[in-house]
Parts: sequence; structure tokens; C-alpha cells
Amino acid sequence: MNKKNIGKFLALGLCGVMALATCAACGEGGGGGGSTGEKVTLVVWLPQEDQTFGKEVAEAFKAAHPEKEYKFQFGIQAESDAGTVLLNDVNNAPDCFAFPDDQLYKLINGGALNPILGERLTTLKSENTEDSVAAATVTVDGQEQTYAYPFTDNLTFLFYNKSKFSENDVKTLDGILAKCSANEQFAYPFADGFYSSSFFFGAGLGYTVERDEAFAETKVTTDVGGDTGKAVAEMMLSLVNGGKVKADSSDSKIAAGFQDGSVIAGVSGIWNKKAIENALGDDFAAAPLPTYALNGEQKPLTTFAGYKLFGVCHYSDVKADAHLFAQFFTNYENQIKHFEARGYNPTNIQAASSEAVKNDVCVKAIQGTLAHSHSQQNVPSTWWTSLEAFGNAMISQKNSFNVTEQLNALVQSIQINKD
Repeated sequence: MNKKNIGKFLALGLCGVMALATCAACGEGGGGGGSTGEKVTLVVWLPQEDQTFGKEVAEAFKAAHPEKEYKFQFGIQAESDAGTVLLNDVNNAPDCFAFPDDQLYKLINGGALNPILGERLTTLKSENTEDSVAAATVTVDGQEQTYAYPFTDNLTFLFYNKSKFSENDVKTLDGILAKCSANEQFAYPFADGFYSSSFFFGAGLGYTVERDEAFAETKVTTDVGGDTGKAVAEMMLSLVNGGKVKADSSDSKIAAGFQDGSVIAGVSGIWNKKAIENALGDDFAAAPLPTYALNGEQKPLTTFAGYKLFGVCHYSDVKADAHLFAQFFTNYENQIKHFEARGYNPTNIQAASSEAVKNDVCVKAIQGTLAHSHSQQNVPSTWWTSLEAFGNAMISQKNSFNVTEQLNALVQSIQINKD
């Protein structure tokens, strides 16, 4: 399919995509569009932090497949908005790209993912954990279809300087803050919904999403605006105004804070492991997310728990080659190398069972955090920007932040009703 003519495929509903998926014999079980020439160019999108790793994998792939002359073009694209960028300009879509599983429905609805079929799907299911495969799979009318290759967890946990805290200290937010000060803070990104959601989820709040047969949102509701939600928001505001929390944090600010000592504990993900480990050296430690006090009770900070996926674009002209690379990129050997390079916890069962992975301090923190987690697969499209605006207002307005007004605005911006 020529990329200049693919715009019309945006109108395809899921039924059309599923019909295409039934051609299991096409594309070596990957979805058709294989190259018949000896020279193949693959365009791959990866975040900045994975460019070196991706290029090393590409060189190994070329060596493993001398039957064709492969050339790679790597684009720098953050995983968090890869789906949005792709769907906004499908004429310049990559052949393969990394994305988190919360974008799965949007990408399927836009006809942008080529399904995995045949022996390749059988291999994927046998080699990866059940939960990670489920994160890349949808079910329609009892029929399952898997749309991407999982390769690591996507959730948050606690990093800390173990010269400042005991293992008991980091079990609760109160214990952490008792050791913090204005000069040695706890870093938490309040303006990022991926993080701030944890307070609401811990209190049992959240959202419901209804979708049509093509996975487009028809109704979104949320219960964060009630009395419990108000108590959560007031508690969050007290943390922002308390002087011990670096609320305007981001991954880079957290790493820099550990480096200069202004941060002694912070919440981030495995993608930030190497930077924080390099900053703390022998004082590096990690733990599951702590609990926090709400109305006299301890509630668990409840992270979004999902997976990072590697997908093949349905708009690719070389789908069979793209599937071959995607499968290679996420295989046992490369998940081990990804763990060694960036600390990524493998979804590959064999890789995850290795002693190095099982004994890793961050992997243990991840396993503990999973006990209190919220699925990332079916997140409403309005959730991220709404929580971002809410957190930014809390940080910028501080004492003038009106909890009732801002919470009402948050609910209104989240909810959708297309009936």
C-alpha cells in the first residue's frame, strides 16, 4: 500500500481491520505487505533514550538476516504521544514504533496497527507473560486479536537514597517526609496524570469508559468529584504547599535532584533507573510505592500498571519485514540486553526468570508495586490533559487554589457523553 493513499483507511472501523487480519497466510503470519526486493528500508520510532540500543539491535538484525540488504532510519519519538503523532500524519508513519498500552484502542480505532498472526503469534504467546500479551490484545465478539509485541513493564515505584532512609521509613509517605526538608525533598510529578492518578486510585476512585464496536469513546464518567475526591485533592494540595515535596518534578528533574542532593527520594519508572543509579552510586535503592494518610487511614499509592509495546504500522509498505524486526527487537536476547542497558524488566518469561533480573532491586520494587495497581489499557483520552491542568494549577496557585472549583472543572474536562 502506498503511504500517500492510506488516508482513506482512517475511516475503517474495527470490523474492517479484523477482516484484514484474517489473511493469516499473508506476510509470514504478520499481516501482509512483504518486500519482494533485496533492499529494504525500515523506519523505526524510538524515544531518545533508546536510540543507541535500537541501532545496536538493528545491526544485529542485519547480521542475522543477510538474505536482504536492510537499511534503517531511526526517528526520535517519545512513546507517550507516539500514537497521536502517528495518527496526525499517517503519510509519514514509521514501519515500527514503541508505545505504551494505553494508546492501543486509539491506534486500533485509527486502523494504524497491523495484527500479529499465525506462528509469530503462537511464539509471542508462548514466550511472554500472560498479562503482557493481554495488554496488547483486544476481544471483539469472542475473537481475540493481538496487535503488538510487549517488551517491558510501564509503571512507577520509589527510588531513594538509602543513606537517608531505613527500609521501614519508605513504607509510608509520612515516614519519607519526616526525613525530608526544603533542601532535601521528595520528588513527585503532580502535573503528570500518570503519577497524580495514584492518589485518586488509592482512595478507590477512577473512571469508566464506554466504547463502540470500533473502540471509539462514547461515554466517559468519573467519580473523583465527590467528598472522597475532595479529601484527596486537599491532601495533595497540603503536600504541594508543605515545602518538602518537589511537585513540579519530571524524569530529568528527579535525576538531576538526586545528582545534586536536593532530592533524596522520588517516584519515577524503570526508564529512569540508570540516571538515578549513576547519581546515587552505592546509596541507590528502590522500593514499592508507599502508602499515604487519608482521613486517618493509610491508603496505597496505586500506580497505573501497563506495558510498553512495539508495534508494526498497518500503513507500512513492508509489513512482513517490519514484523520480522519487531519480533527480533523484543526477543529473549534483546530483552536481556534492554535490561542490561536500561534496567527494563523483561516480559519474556525466560529472560524474567534469569537470576540477574530476579535479584534486581528495581524488579523487586516493581513486583511489590503491582500488588496495588490500576490497568493502563483502557484510559480515557481526556484523562491525561485534564490531570495535567489540575496539577499545574495546584502548583502555580498554591494557597489560592480553590479545591471545589478546580475539582468541578476536572470532572467536566474528563467526562464525555456522545449519546
